[in-house]
Amino acid sequence: MTDKDPVQPTDDEARALARSLLHDATFGALAVIDAATGAPSVTRIAIGTDPTGAPVTLISRLATHHTALTADNRCALLLGEPGPKGDPLTHPRMTLHCTAEFVASGTEAHAALRAHYLASRPKSKLYIDFPDFTFLRFTITGGLLNGGFGRAFRLAPADLVAALTG
Repeated sequence: MTDKDPVQPTDDEARALARSLLHDATFGALAVIDAATGAPSVTRIAIGTDPTGAPVTLISRLATHHTALTADNRCALLLGEPGPKGDPLTHPRMTLHCTAEFVASGTEAHAALRAHYLASRPKSKLYIDFPDFTFLRFTITGGLLNGGFGRAFRLAPADLVAALTG
């Protein structure tokens, strides 16, 4: 007897849920590989999107995840949070497999991202211009969507196209 694959074919409803989770996220968990130990490491970060809808964050160069991503830019983001009631495992969430790209300060890309990020996260004005902070843009290479019990889907970058194009 073979086990049935619990992952369902990705349909328009799953794509819409994944796009919503990405678009509505204000924070997430970032998983990296620690450069010193090779062990996985997870931290909570603020999440936003760039003007194309790609996920971005602003992190300090002093953070261990900055060091980790400098050594190996592969990472994962976990987005979605439990609702106020019920079992946390019944609420939608998704893991996005990504590569991270640092956006250099002083560039047009940085200036545009800074303006966009401030518009959606005005409280970041307190630290956005600190010299140790830098933007990361995440390129999605794939993912997994859990829409609740019995609702698992694999995601390709194209499944998030509506989110990535506005």
